[in-house]
Amino acid sequence: MSRDIVFHIQRFSIHDGPGIRTTVFLKGCAMECFWCHNPEGRHPYPEIQYFADRCIACGECVRVCPSHAHELRDGHHTFHRERCQISSECVEVCCSSALEMDGRQMTVEEVLEEVLRDRAFYENSGGGVTLSGGEPALNATFARDILARCKEEGIHTAIETCGYCSWAALELLLPVTDLIMMDLKLMTPERHQTATGHSNERILANAHALALSNKPLVFRTPVVPTVNDSDEECERIARFIRTLVDVRRNNGRAGDKPVDISYELLSFHKLASDKYSSLGMGYRASHLSPPSRERMHELVSIAQSVGVEARAR
Repeated sequence: MSRDIVFHIQRFSIHDGPGIRTTVFLKGCAMECFWCHNPEGRHPYPEIQYFADRCIACGECVRVCPSHAHELRDGHHTFHRERCQISSECVEVCCSSALEMDGRQMTVEEVLEEVLRDRAFYENSGGGVTLSGGEPALNATFARDILARCKEEGIHTAIETCGYCSWAALELLLPVTDLIMMDLKLMTPERHQTATGHSNERILANAHALALSNKPLVFRTPVVPTVNDSDEECERIARFIRTLVDVRRNNGRAGDKPVDISYELLSFHKLASDKYSSLGMGYRASHLSPPSRERMHELVSIAQSVGVEARAR
């Protein structure tokens, strides 16, 4: 039975596809976007998060930790992350929730058990299940098995992907996926490398291959100040998406139906800052401010001007 590490299952989600959805977040992502809103999903293994502002310095974690990763001195608690062996004893005795386990091994059936609790919401809203992360295509077998079981139950399925994965992994998911939401962050390979740690060549190739499928596609750009919030970058991304619209139309994949390729611009925010500190990570986006609503609408207008169906969110 396939299994993988899940770091969160979010019920009643309304931003990860149509209708009311349950979003299953899988750990592990090859990208290193410095503004990432889910840094707890980056590493493919469980981690302990420490929220210092919640700690009451009771000392229980010091008492039970087998690797002596916790220290209490003069009423002040210190978490020595470098010593931590990811044991759960400290999390289990922490009464103030200052310590939380980020990620747990789950089987497909365990995931499905949670998903099926909200079946009535899916049926009434046109919703379903979305796999996110991290990057769900990194363990494509586990992702496929979850999606396949959802399809057996008549549940709409979607994935959110950064696109930085093998085409074979994405192709494995296509037969059991109803909607694909894929990030396009930057068009220039060098700038993409600087911002995310990787070139975008594989991502653009995967986007082109997806356009040759008949699956509904929503391309997304997290609009990050100083990274990709210029008129020029927005237009470059939109023009690329327009070529994919033409590819699908010219290859007859749309048939008599709408092309079903659209574009969403997502506003950067700093709600994840506490997550970075809880994981002992520096937050390199702390100096940035979210783009204004007016600026987001300006970028949407630019995308629409090249013939792309676009909206801000």
